[in-house]
Amino acid sequence: MRPATLRRLLWLPPPGVVVLIAGLMWLVRRWSGGLAFAGQGWVALLVLTAGLALMAAAAWQLARAHTTVLPFHPEQASHLVTTGIFRRSRNPIYLGDLLLLLAWALWLGSLFNLLLLGLFVLYMNRVQIAAEERALARKFGPAYLGYCARVRRWL
Repeated sequence: MRPATLRRLLWLPPPGVVVLIAGLMWLVRRWSGGLAFAGQGWVALLVLTAGLALMAAAAWQLARAHTTVLPFHPEQASHLVTTGIFRRSRNPIYLGDLLLLLAWALWLGSLFNLLLLGLFVLYMNRVQIAAEERALARKFGPAYLGYCARVRRWL
């Protein structure tokens, strides 16, 4: 993908993508109806809490390493963080975003919303994460490529 095309695709930051997908989920729920199950609210709350905790742990580790948390300019990263939660996932904040969306889907109770979770993962992989990975590979070279070989993108 050409850089100009990629910049046009990256105009919406990841939190905006989450809000957009969440809004689409709400619309889908209105059109398709929903399902209810015992403990639905509690399960959604548990998944939400896990997502927020994961995001907080990742942000704390990035801040401790004195590197950027913001995904808009990955080339501004000052350190490659590979410890803590980053030993298990190269993108724990995006995984946290996915858990937030899963919690919302559970709360809404629409099976069709699971397709939108797939759309979120597809977009993040092909656009946001791909751009970040190229920038980090340029910045950190073999160290980053070795990290990618050891640690999965999501889980």
